[in-house]
Amino acid sequence: MVLKNFIVFEGIDGSGTSTQIKKLVESNPNVFIATAEPTTKETGKFLRRMLCGEFSVDEKTASYLFAADRCEHIFGKDGVEDLIKNGKTVVSDRYFFSSLAYQSVSCGKDLPRLLNSPFPLPEYLFYFKIDPEISLKRVDSRNGQKEIYEKLDIQKKIAKLYDEVIEEYQEKTNESGMKIIIIDATKSIDEVFNDILRELK
Repeated sequence: MVLKNFIVFEGIDGSGTSTQIKKLVESNPNVFIATAEPTTKETGKFLRRMLCGEFSVDEKTASYLFAADRCEHIFGKDGVEDLIKNGKTVVSDRYFFSSLAYQSVSCGKDLPRLLNSPFPLPEYLFYFKIDPEISLKRVDSRNGQKEIYEKLDIQKKIAKLYDEVIEEYQEKTNESGMKIIIIDATKSIDEVFNDILRELK
């Protein structure tokens, strides 16, 4: 099932999804509203602490935690469904496609697929494609605390899994109704933004 007026930006760390969502919302704040995974809810705050390395959990546990936060994101109070009902177009920085890439690295593909099978598809999926070596240079330039997945060997595996996931869903677009757009994330910020606007118009 496709959730109308729900747009998702996906890509490895440093691919530019957050920057572009900010620009899109600023371009028309009456229409677009930004969300992200992990969320700002208590489930998401817990996950962000884990991602910063405050504590560790088994990767299977992480899969369950991300799915639980996603459930709040979509179905919880003031979640995506509520926002859409109130006339907003929701643009999310990450969704279940990221779990199919990130969590599959360590715990295999089966569990993430099972846990995320109940969630609706977005109307638009923008996949920001970029070489991990380039994207991690962007991450390094931020001078902030790195997250546990922000290592080159891990990002290379995640990028490969992302490509596989996107290709799989591209083969189903006729039946699913979800539109997938591949973005060349090596372009300048303005060039990428114009590519996004072109697709949404």
